[in-house]
Amino acid sequence: GDWKDLEFKDYNYGAQGQPIAIGYSQPLLEVREAIQNIFLEMGFSEMPTNMYVESSFWNFDALFQPQQHPARDSHDTFFLKAPATTTQLPDDYLEKVKQVHQSGGHGSKGYGYDWKRDEAEKNLLRTHTTAVSTRMLYKLAQEKTFAPKRYYSIDRVFRNEAVDRTHLAEFHQIEGLICDYGLTLGDLIGVLEDFFSRLGMSKLRFKPAYNPYTEPSMEIFRSEQV
Repeated sequence: GDWKDLEFKDYNYGAQGQPIAIGYSQPLLEVREAIQNIFLEMGFSEMPTNMYVESSFWNFDALFQPQQHPARDSHDTFFLKAPATTTQLPDDYLEKVKQVHQSGGHGSKGYGYDWKRDEAEKNLLRTHTTAVSTRMLYKLAQEKTFAPKRYYSIDRVFRNEAVDRTHLAEFHQIEGLICDYGLTLGDLIGVLEDFFSRLGMSKLRFKPAYNPYTEPSMEIFRSEQV
């Protein structure tokens, strides 16, 4: 045909094609990695957070949250049907926690109620990563020689909440823990300011707040001019 007399430009059949934009990082994992790197830069070590199923003892009782607290009801917490309970609790520490709940100690007056082991043995999906911190603090207390420690955790927690555009039954929580002598509220504020500055946030304001197992407690606000 006529095409035999036409002139065609040369083609490089070994040339690479247009790159396809695939394989992007998941946004949540990018944020998690950025926060993890900040903790590591600040000298923190990661705590093991792979126990999504936790006992009520480590999740609530060891944090001295009373057993009649509404957060321990099934409308706020996912309790397991099988296995419904655990027997793997340290009896010596459990007895100490029981005494503080019932009659106080270490500066506390206690709650003055009949603490029940059956409630502490109930299994649940952890409602906060502070359950990881309670286990770590107990582990540190077993060491013969104390040394200052810095720990952090970033992982999933679960709440029995109504799902809407701003709430899910599963979300991530970030937690930091520093163990040392002579620490003050000023040290905590300094660490928080350092952490948020590495995230690019400044002009923080701190407001006193009440949380029974982190006393004194604060809420953090950031002001930004638009």
